[in-house]
Amino acid sequence: MRFGLIGYGLWGTHHAEAIAKAPGAELAAIACQSEATAAAARKRFPDIPIYRDYKSLLADASIEAVDIVVPNHMHEEIGVAALEAGKHVLLEKPMALSVAACDHLLDAAGASGKVLSIGHEFRLSTQWGRLKELVAEGAIGRPLYANVSLFRFPYRQGSGGWRYKRDQVGSWILEEPVHFFDSVMWYFEELGDPNRLVAFGNGRPAPGTEGNEAAMAHNFSTVMHWPGGAYAVITQSLAGFEHHHVMELVGTDGSIRTWWSGAEDRTREPSFEIKVQRKGRDKAEKIEAAASGELFELDQELCLAVEAFKANRPIVTGEEARKRILVCLAAEEALARGREVKLDFSRH
Repeated sequence: MRFGLIGYGLWGTHHAEAIAKAPGAELAAIACQSEATAAAARKRFPDIPIYRDYKSLLADASIEAVDIVVPNHMHEEIGVAALEAGKHVLLEKPMALSVAACDHLLDAAGASGKVLSIGHEFRLSTQWGRLKELVAEGAIGRPLYANVSLFRFPYRQGSGGWRYKRDQVGSWILEEPVHFFDSVMWYFEELGDPNRLVAFGNGRPAPGTEGNEAAMAHNFSTVMHWPGGAYAVITQSLAGFEHHHVMELVGTDGSIRTWWSGAEDRTREPSFEIKVQRKGRDKAEKIEAAASGELFELDQELCLAVEAFKANRPIVTGEEARKRILVCLAAEEALARGREVKLDFSRH
């Protein structure tokens, strides 16, 4: 399957390598935002077309699928254009910056008949994905509680400093906690959708964050509730060091604890562990798993994307990803207003 890649920044370069080595995939063209990234792409891939305009890439009728790895505010525009051009689309998270933008993407996918899949690659992890398997097989009974914690170094600026610009990143809640909302809602799938949340946060002075405390909180915590009493605590600090991630799940009959630590988020040499105390057991057991981390998950995502697109199905649906955007925006509202926010996932 011939893939076009739109975006060749720091994360886009990893996507390019993942496409190049994915069985059944061919990296057929790259569209770059700057001359510097275009020069880097030409050096690495001298035998394929390198464009400075994504529309030129989309005009190539031989390209069957497009992998979009651009700043958040460009997701809607480029995603819709790719679908209208008749391409399958793998779109990096967050799906878009608003629920209306998500609906625009969903409508474009429906009209085109092509597949829109959103890049929530945590689901494909040997670590985070294993938790879903344990929950689904009943290892801990019915889910009651989740605790997710991330302590990490500040976000990288991104091309042109986009991660520190409110109108381009959307919010820092959309940038990484969207992964955690996705994971917990996926693990708790049998309970249905959450119905309300509260949020708290504060921050350090930093360029681009003034007056945007609710959107650009260095320290952010939320408590999300489900009908019936289950709840999840999600907390993140961008004022830390290295990259340390913890996930704990408690059910009616058991519990799971897992952690991941690395010098940075994109290391191929992390430390991690999964432990589960299964239903009916007195002690926890350690679960062995292959190497975990963003780069490993990305490789898996591109392998599965080829299979999924050929079968005309997404890995993660736009409908699911839309709910995660809605929750992130609700958390931002709860933080800004200092009150609980109800969650309504219906399309009006």
